[in-house]
Amino acid sequence: MGLKWIDSQDIALELLEHYPDIEPETIRFTDLCEWVIKLAAFDDDPNHCNERVLEAIQARWIDEK
Repeated sequence: MGLKWIDSQDIALELLEHYPDIEPETIRFTDLCEWVIKLAAFDDDPNHCNERVLEAIQARWIDEK
């Protein structure tokens, strides 16, 4: 079972692993969306993303960093 947009914690952990040198508070949402979609474990409709979802992912990523 792949990652869905609602899996913000798991997505944040994947992003931290793939982009360890990125400061998540500086990333643009357009880039964040693209990076999530490119994750090998991501398996959801790319069109179901919105600002609220990206904010949740970014917040979790910041917490984990």
